[in-house]
Amino acid sequence: MRIVKDAEERKNEILDVAERLFCAKGFDKTSTNDILEEIGIARGTLYYHFKSKEDILDAMIERLTNQMVEKASVIALDESIPVLERLTRTMLSLNLDNELGDMIMEQVHRPQNALMHQKLENMLLGRVNKLITKIAEDGIKQGIMHTDYPAEAVEMIMTYSYSAFDSLNQYSEEEEQRKMMGFIYHAERVLGMESGALMEAVKPIFKK
Repeated sequence: MRIVKDAEERKNEILDVAERLFCAKGFDKTSTNDILEEIGIARGTLYYHFKSKEDILDAMIERLTNQMVEKASVIALDESIPVLERLTRTMLSLNLDNELGDMIMEQVHRPQNALMHQKLENMLLGRVNKLITKIAEDGIKQGIMHTDYPAEAVEMIMTYSYSAFDSLNQYSEEEEQRKMMGFIYHAERVLGMESGALMEAVKPIFKK
């Protein structure tokens, strides 16, 4: 008997299978036929949800971003966690430090996928900035940070961090250390913090 699934369930099933195949075989070596055979659906059903393999990857990135931000939100909004610890844990929760993350970053960093890279960055910046701004506002209330423009300060810091520390940038160990120290130095001043106050909070993020 033919099993009929609702649109969202079918869409997620396609993404689950594609995710598994992309990680196992690689994006380039996985065809839409491989996905169809694995799920056992007609080509028309696949194209109803996704127009191409790239479209599947795009949706996969969006789904993963949503999952990451939801996970980060739980930490960022938990006021029982000290402000600077919350900052560290929120940023660490956004790491794509697994097989799926490696595959996605390999694809979005390709020149032909520049728009996909920009979309990922915009999605993260727009949503993550709000979470970090909430942490900064709590830091201001507690006297740890001093700025009248927390959202703008966070936007400046995060925009720079995505550019300077993109995995495409190949730094020597010495250059990377200098970049990190310079980032911490200027972030503290933008947020109106004491010198060295961000060191212990930010160093674990760079180690990842």
